[in-house]
Amino acid sequence: MEFRRLGRSGLTISEIAYGNWLTHGSQVEEDAAHACVRAALDAGITTFDTADVYAGTKAESVLGRALTGQRREGLEIFTKVYWPTGPGRNDRGLSRKHIIESCHASLKRLQTDYVDLYQAHRYDPTVPLEETMTAFADLVRQGKVLYIGVSEWRADEIAAGAALARELGIQLISNQPQYSMLWRVIEDEVVPTSEKEGLGQIVWSPLAQGVLTGKYLPGQQPPADSRGGHAEVGGSMRGFLKDEILTRVQDLVPIAGDLGLSMAQLAVAWVLQNPNVAAAIIGASRPEQVHDNVKAAGVELDADVLRRIDEVLGDVVERDPAKTQRG
Repeated sequence: MEFRRLGRSGLTISEIAYGNWLTHGSQVEEDAAHACVRAALDAGITTFDTADVYAGTKAESVLGRALTGQRREGLEIFTKVYWPTGPGRNDRGLSRKHIIESCHASLKRLQTDYVDLYQAHRYDPTVPLEETMTAFADLVRQGKVLYIGVSEWRADEIAAGAALARELGIQLISNQPQYSMLWRVIEDEVVPTSEKEGLGQIVWSPLAQGVLTGKYLPGQQPPADSRGGHAEVGGSMRGFLKDEILTRVQDLVPIAGDLGLSMAQLAVAWVLQNPNVAAAIIGASRPEQVHDNVKAAGVELDADVLRRIDEVLGDVVERDPAKTQRG
């Protein structure tokens, strides 16, 4: 495993992080989830990312149990707040009430006294940013949160949040966006702003939700046992399951083969070539997927390989900054 500093902070994280969106507490049984976490730990992964909303709060509980007995100081545990976690009107968003209450609930589920990084899961235009950042600052001063991050914030929102964080004397050190060979909406605005403000990217879906593994073929239905074939989780990746995209992805297979990499390893290695990316989050339903993906750590792709990838993918790559996730 290789390690990187997160933004301009002193926090070191594994450049491949383990995340449990769509898996723990829903798509896979708990024994399988624990096996995947053990595989991640065995591979040298120290950074684990989750969120209060994943699997209706169950994912945090599964991760907390899976990490029981591990040396807490040797781990970086990240979680998030924003999406609804209950039926009440205050059970969502970035109000002071929801942030404080959600943090306390997350700590209980994760069986820890603090989280290393607490992230605003989306931007909340209905709440004054000052209220949100002050609540985060209070959690930092209480020792329940070490650093603050955001997820899927636009460049102007990141700049405003970073300015307030400096005023409050806390560190806003990260953004968690979707980023892959096929989805590059952060490159033109979010990355330059993050570099200026001292944030690093912790990117999710480096495999474009599995499409960049090459297992989805043009003109064919997704395999029944795949994410794309799953009735509940498949809907989030429909935009990638277009024949034009799948055909281009198949054209990447020879590039991966020439490098002695699997398609998944090529995809994870590709996002790690961006110097503003501190970590790529991988998910898994089987330990074998963890073993495969972690081999991307430390892989360097030269300029010719990056050029070949761009030529193959051409105009199927999404680059529009306006496509930053809002929902």
